[in-house]
Amino acid sequence: MKNLEYVKEKLKNSFDVKYRPVKTVLGKATIVFIDDLCNSEMISEYVVAPLRESENLAYKDGKLSSLEQVIEDALDINAAGIARDADDAVMHILSGDPAVIFENYKEIMYVEAKGFPVRGVGTPETESVLKGPREGFNELIVNNVALIRRRIKNPNLKFEAVVVGETSQTSVAVCYLEGIAPKKLINEIKNKVKNLDLRFILDTNYIEDAIKTQNSFFDTVGYTEKPDEVCAKLLEGRVGVIVDGTPFVITVPYFFLENFQMPDDYYLNKYYTNFNRILRWLAFFIATLVPGLYVAVMTYHFAMIPSLFMFRLAVSRAGVPFPTFLEVILMMLAFQFIKEAGLRLPQPIGGAMSIVSALILGDAAVGAGIASRITIIVVALSTLSYFLIPKLYGAVSFWAIILVCFSAAFGIPGFLSGALLLLVQLAELDSVGYQFLFPIGSISEYKFKDVVLRGSLNKISKDFIKKGRQK
Repeated sequence: MKNLEYVKEKLKNSFDVKYRPVKTVLGKATIVFIDDLCNSEMISEYVVAPLRESENLAYKDGKLSSLEQVIEDALDINAAGIARDADDAVMHILSGDPAVIFENYKEIMYVEAKGFPVRGVGTPETESVLKGPREGFNELIVNNVALIRRRIKNPNLKFEAVVVGETSQTSVAVCYLEGIAPKKLINEIKNKVKNLDLRFILDTNYIEDAIKTQNSFFDTVGYTEKPDEVCAKLLEGRVGVIVDGTPFVITVPYFFLENFQMPDDYYLNKYYTNFNRILRWLAFFIATLVPGLYVAVMTYHFAMIPSLFMFRLAVSRAGVPFPTFLEVILMMLAFQFIKEAGLRLPQPIGGAMSIVSALILGDAAVGAGIASRITIIVVALSTLSYFLIPKLYGAVSFWAIILVCFSAAFGIPGFLSGALLLLVQLAELDSVGYQFLFPIGSISEYKFKDVVLRGSLNKISKDFIKKGRQK
């Protein structure tokens, strides 16, 4: 049995690989499977028993039945097939499909009997909502595909699977709605996924790096844990990428304005939603611009501050040994430390630790004369604003520090120069060929109908295409 010897050689030194000898009417056979990935009851009931007892496996015209006839006439399993070769059989075994190797046949049969433990469909922790669906993706690709299929019952919804990663052999699915998503976009994403030259892929970020064409703190590739959000984007003409082993699904193209849209914006009152979006835009400007503007005014432009307020600032800063620039940078770094510590600590104590640390740090810094009260207020307000736009947290944190440095060096002109660099960075970014700032200052063509403020849902749901062209 060359096939069995080859499989044993490939899977040697693996204690979880089981070899189950079986006597069948087709001769001796060995079922090879991985214990923790397969359902042993299914193997016994739907594979072993039929191969031993089924009358359909008798001789036909003086010859043994073919393996195709075995699958067709005897097995009651959901899915089964013939492996292309021994290496293909090994991949099926590693994927949770038992392989049946017959002594008298060159072909190898595989059957579907997966039974590995998976995390159930739960509520996404990173995208909580007040109203709307609470389901979230899990780490199993077939479950994620099913969650999308259940919402879009359309034969034009396509899932094209490809195995990526020379060593990890990770399953990746490219999903799109045929006839709605642009063909050029579909082909570009499929080519990039198929041509990935990587040894292993463990998360969607490996795919994101291949899709991105520019380096930036701003994400030009979207990701989400919510099936309803993926479905909404597919219906707009986006392309999704699902990676086995991670609950996050990639969607492209991704636009800057989407950072201010939350999953439950389409399930709440339109006017309340628009009010919240205005708050998010205000939070973006506060988090990005206020620390730099504060440093510029306090360092170079005292005349811009009302005299009465200036006296209060002077009293507040009396005894602080550091210049405003260093004071702000120290406080911003301190708040970053608190935020990161709260995020990495176990959930029951992380939130409480963050609150207590911030209170103690602010009071101790003022009491020790390291920072003034106004600086604590400015930095705390800026840090608090980050949390209204969680997807922009990294980019805003970086650009806030850049603007503080420009302001400390050149005052208001430096602040304006840094803000202009930020605008230039946003304007030159693209997401798989589409302007990142679309539709602001863009003539690109795309079915993206929800811009700064949310309109009526019946208008958003209508199928129309903005005129223009792709970048």
